[in-house]
Amino acid sequence: MLPIILDGSMIRAGIAGLGDSFARRLAMMKEGGIEQPEIFSGHLPDAGDIARLQILFVAGLDAEKSRSLAQLARAAGVLVNVEDVPELCDFHVPAQVRRGNFLIAISTAGESPALSRALREKLEVQFGPEWEQRLDELAELRRALRARGVRAEEVSARTRAHLAEQGWLE
Repeated sequence: MLPIILDGSMIRAGIAGLGDSFARRLAMMKEGGIEQPEIFSGHLPDAGDIARLQILFVAGLDAEKSRSLAQLARAAGVLVNVEDVPELCDFHVPAQVRRGNFLIAISTAGESPALSRALREKLEVQFGPEWEQRLDELAELRRALRARGVRAEEVSARTRAHLAEQGWLE
């Protein structure tokens, strides 16, 4: 596994599918900054549609259609994720706790989705909605220190001191 975070505004992504799983994946894409994905709902993308993408998500389709789309994507050099079908996936989507730009990702590489879910649920309680504002506060502290020429090591030390003073990680 190679954990990376992609800037959703910098990639061409599409989604093909139907139903609730399609809607959940689409919402996840938009939360991740893919504001205008290519949407294929009610019709399947063809090879030309897929070739214009960098990533394709497939959700809520039957096995035959999912396999066909995965093959087309791979032939075009497009990374593909077919929800709940690991053998058709070039990458996995981790369980996520998202609070604005604060993101915790949990993955078992598909080995135990139940563990990923249980950990996500625990972390959602531990890192509640207040963490969006806390990140904003820490980001402003970082910007102010960097604008004054404070070196990265000192910014890190001061950030950790602020976290301790606030008791946010206790």
